[in-house]
Amino acid sequence: MPWRGVIPAPHSAPGKRRFLFLQGPISPFFARVAHGLRSLGHQVHRVNLHLGDRAFWGATGSVDFTGRLEAWPDWIADFLTRHAITDLLLIGEQRPYHHIAIAAAKARGIAVIVTDYGYLRPDWITLESDGMGGQSLFPRDPAEILRRAAGLKLPDLTPRHSDHFATMALRDVYYHALAQWPFPFRHYRRHQLRHPFVVYAGLARRLALRWLEDRQSSQVFQGLKARGEPFWAFAMQLETDFAIRAYSPFADMDGPLGQVMASFAAHAPLGTALVIKLHPLDPCWKPWPRRIAALAQAAGIAGRVHIMPRGRLPELLAASRGLLTVNSTAATTAMVLGKPVKLLGQAVYDVPGLSFQGGLDEFWAQASPPDPELLQAFLALLCGAHMVRGAFHQDSGLEEAVAGAVARLDQGCINLPMPEALSESGAA
Repeated sequence: MPWRGVIPAPHSAPGKRRFLFLQGPISPFFARVAHGLRSLGHQVHRVNLHLGDRAFWGATGSVDFTGRLEAWPDWIADFLTRHAITDLLLIGEQRPYHHIAIAAAKARGIAVIVTDYGYLRPDWITLESDGMGGQSLFPRDPAEILRRAAGLKLPDLTPRHSDHFATMALRDVYYHALAQWPFPFRHYRRHQLRHPFVVYAGLARRLALRWLEDRQSSQVFQGLKARGEPFWAFAMQLETDFAIRAYSPFADMDGPLGQVMASFAAHAPLGTALVIKLHPLDPCWKPWPRRIAALAQAAGIAGRVHIMPRGRLPELLAASRGLLTVNSTAATTAMVLGKPVKLLGQAVYDVPGLSFQGGLDEFWAQASPPDPELLQAFLALLCGAHMVRGAFHQDSGLEEAVAGAVARLDQGCINLPMPEALSESGAA
């Protein structure tokens, strides 16, 4: 029978279109997607906001915006109109320049497509309409998810690709080093909370102490296993991430840490523990081990809170009773492992039947694993309509991601399933 999903019309009508690329992943991804679209007859435009943007795009086929942010709204509105843009592509819909450009695009009926690392890790890439996280158009109603997923294949979640950290790091440093060069982009305003070089200094320190963090993490995990001590995991996130800044009620990570510990102290069963997993890319300019220890001491649970600076997240989650996080993609990993999840912010996976919908205080005793049927439908729809397989940096993963993105953009299948996502029954 035909695919039964209840879906909107294609976000952008098929045919030859005019794409505008703004800032993208720090990777050749956007440049290669643009090349693929040109080869299919589409027009491609690019606006650079600093020298790093220009370097990752190439020598030709782009224009520079060198004015002040205050001049950007009129400038980008004129560009969209003058070039009759049909589709706007970018990463980070909450970046100031992008937020303004999206408003101008929507006012003109221009399709907005946002990309970033996928809601599933390590080798999925998000490609969806309007925005991610709290702005994603992914349905939150279980019945709607089941309807849209009917006839879609359950994806193979076995990892195929893994980005190489050294390549990612070198590209990141190169990009941000160029962004500091003042000419001709002397008015550019960065969106990060901290200067990139300050972040690099913190990460370099963590890298130098990796042996110590690995040993500490192993001791914590092995100790819990040896004692047979039940525990919940809390996955920290980067404070600079818009998942925290825009799609949560918190200004930083201190808020959710304190909230979770206070609730754990008052309501979690005695004899259980709480493991705080640091984000691997947190520069730790906030001394998290000391801050976490102080919060635990204040809550009266110093002996029950453990810190894991590193360690394999899937292994930690598999041994846990469940996961708490603001809106980290660690939640989807926990769900696939059949673990209860409590989310404290906005996320596409905060769905009744997948994540715990009750209050934080009730989570410790009342949470249950995700509904298997709903989880399968969720994964089928998420992978089939809102993401493409691949990676931003590793060669084979980048090649697959570019091919998938070009096909979706060419056919107007954003938030819609491609034919290969249909099962035999759904395609019949």
